[in-house]
Amino acid sequence: MKIDFHIHVKLSKKTNFSMEHFTSMIDEARANGLDAFTLTEHFNTHRFEDVYGTLDATFPCNNHYYDIQGFKVFTGMEVDIAEGGHILVSGPRDQLLEVRAALEAHTSSDNFIGLQQLFELCEPRGMMVIGGHPFRESNSLYKIDKSLLRRFDAFDLNGKDLHEIGIQENIAKVLTLGEELGVPVVAGSDAHQMFQVGCVHNEFPAHYETIAELKMAIRDRAYKRVLSPSLHLQVRAANLVKKLLKKKTEVVS
Repeated sequence: MKIDFHIHVKLSKKTNFSMEHFTSMIDEARANGLDAFTLTEHFNTHRFEDVYGTLDATFPCNNHYYDIQGFKVFTGMEVDIAEGGHILVSGPRDQLLEVRAALEAHTSSDNFIGLQQLFELCEPRGMMVIGGHPFRESNSLYKIDKSLLRRFDAFDLNGKDLHEIGIQENIAKVLTLGEELGVPVVAGSDAHQMFQVGCVHNEFPAHYETIAELKMAIRDRAYKRVLSPSLHLQVRAANLVKKLLKKKTEVVS
């Protein structure tokens, strides 16, 4: 299985969910050889409920992933925390939406949930919890207490950060943090636009049906991370197109 663990299906938090845009992400993922990705739209995006509501009405879902003509879209979201970081939460759809409902009072920057409290919501529900882009200065994780960082199922080797921080520098930082804390590192493109999809991804020796199975494989390090040779070009192209499209599509929330 080839999977990208960090995919947004909207251009930005302010845009409406578009099936055309979503389909373009799927098509590009297929073209790049992926079998699956995890949907990690921001939990406080404009009309979050439209994302899952539309997908529920359009595609079959087995409570773990949407089946889009054989392509798997695992259910998840990206959560802001009080400490300033971004957390990728994924797992069974029903439990994921329970977590999202519990976060309804924590959707603005003055009342984001603390990391420990987020773990307390996610762990009993079998969620996979990944520390997003741990060295991005605008919302970094590496300064948080190590006892909390060790609770992550993985850290995110992030396509955007590999481009902006530098491939070797970012890899060294994230892998060193993972080794120090005994936490695996998985790859996610952080794509909001089709050209960035799959600029990094993960290859597993088997195909999996649940996040629980993926968690076990990650824990056993039964995968490899893959960086596209065109990563820089993909991210630059996506950033340019995203800026142009946002001017046409953003709405006032």
